[in-house]
Amino acid sequence: MDTITVIKNRILQLCAERNISINKLATMCALPPSSVKNILYGRSTDPKILTIKKICDGLDITLAEFFSTPEFDALEQEIK
Repeated sequence: MDTITVIKNRILQLCAERNISINKLATMCALPPSSVKNILYGRSTDPKILTIKKICDGLDITLAEFFSTPEFDALEQEIK
């Protein structure tokens, strides 16, 4: 799996756990729905850390909590 897929899956997982829609997430994060949807639909291939931080803030989690998953731990280095 690549990094963007893991990010997308993590966002979807967090929304499912909280039973919220993508539009609701965007509202909670003070982001345009298109920003979140661009990540989820693969149109944003390099989301900014600030965008991910806003998602974390809206979900009331830390960046460490967002990235602390076996899927992120298993990612291979981007630069070899």
